[in-house]
Amino acid sequence: MTGLVAVLFDWAGTVIDFGSRAPALAMERVFREAGVPVDEATIRRAMGMAKREHVIAILSEPEIGARWEREKGARWSETDVDALMAALEPAMRDEASRARELIPGAAEAAAALRAKGVKVGSTTGYTRAMMEDIIPAAAEQGYAPDAIVCAGETVLGRPAPLMLWKAMAELGAWPVHRCVAVDDAPVGIAAGRNAGLWTVGVAASGNGVGLSHAAYRALSPQEREARMAPVIDEFRAAGADIVIPSVAELQHAIRVIELALSKGVVPGVAPTQTLLGG
Repeated sequence: MTGLVAVLFDWAGTVIDFGSRAPALAMERVFREAGVPVDEATIRRAMGMAKREHVIAILSEPEIGARWEREKGARWSETDVDALMAALEPAMRDEASRARELIPGAAEAAAALRAKGVKVGSTTGYTRAMMEDIIPAAAEQGYAPDAIVCAGETVLGRPAPLMLWKAMAELGAWPVHRCVAVDDAPVGIAAGRNAGLWTVGVAASGNGVGLSHAAYRALSPQEREARMAPVIDEFRAAGADIVIPSVAELQHAIRVIELALSKGVVPGVAPTQTLLGG
């Protein structure tokens, strides 16, 4: 048998919250309220990591670290990270409550996979508490993966492969070369590559472009391509097998992967394919 066994989706920017707006806005709010404002571009550089690791990555930026020290009178510490995380939990839930709409095509993509006997799982950089309102809201819209692994539920987060492996274990999905990771951030693609999975990057709906669905649709086709171009380059550098605009085009990627599997091709061998549209 050479068909796919499972597809593991990221959440924000991949199946919900077009543009991955909620985590960026929550991080921005928390750092501003802490007295050390951080711009959106800096926040988005580490997007996709577990949120604690994301906070540490921001603080580890030389400019931010220096600003923190000037403002606070001391270098940042794990105690500061604890305080930022305590503020981030409610901020994330608040922002996510306004960004729970499924990305167009997400429910249909999952249904099409299940119709073929492919298992559907997920991983996220959100903690379980941050996902408390999102999971039922997604289910009401027709998306309910059979495995959900959240940040903090494995010893290491992305780019380590452990969250993907845990989700696969819960699904009973094996072998790895017949499973797919779909993500909107290069760190998620790196995790998929480290796990031995096929990797599909979503360029338009995720962190790299960072626009709401309405704002993205308002762009001309040429503007969309220009916005996606550097994102595609980042996915290519991370080792993505295929890049698509959003999950609405996932079935095109699945057909390419199934054809490759039928020929005995394994993930990470061929150059990145970009399937544009949408």
